[in-house]
Amino acid sequence: MILTEPTPNPDSLKFLSEKTISTIGTEEFQKKDLGKIENQFIKNLLNLEGVELILLSDNFLSVKKNKEITWDVLKPTVIAHMNDYFQKNNEPILNKKKDLENSNPNAGEIEGRIIKILDEKIRPAVAKDGGDIKFKSFKNGIVHVELQGSCSGCPSSLMTLKQGVQNLLCHYVEEVKSVEAI
Repeated sequence: MILTEPTPNPDSLKFLSEKTISTIGTEEFQKKDLGKIENQFIKNLLNLEGVELILLSDNFLSVKKNKEITWDVLKPTVIAHMNDYFQKNNEPILNKKKDLENSNPNAGEIEGRIIKILDEKIRPAVAKDGGDIKFKSFKNGIVHVELQGSCSGCPSSLMTLKQGVQNLLCHYVEEVKSVEAI
């Protein structure tokens, strides 16, 4: 059974499944990259009218749409695609071994602490809203992150970034002065 949850972004909806969707962590796919995507399920979803990006995680999928289509039209189609996939397949949509994007053996001690806080305290909260946050870099006191899924383009993402993520990172890692999205 597929359930849906609203997200803070009105153009994004979270689709939850009791089946595992991804065994490789959280991955985002955008319509603009359609030519590079090999996974047929993902291609089919991105080819739906109005779908701009999808984010797949362990037990949910977030869809971000454009303003030209309503959820009344799009939601049943996404649910039908998911149900069809799981009726025909006994494996997750994304199912291959991959090193975690945030695992960086060359990361310094400060970057390691930043990544740990992101992974343990921030990513689970962001995932509840159908999104993800990925560490990109740390330089001169500034942490650069990438917001994905429902967080991408969300009206409240800047507030979340500054009041939530930045405050937590500054509290736990004194070298952090600011957090910026790239």
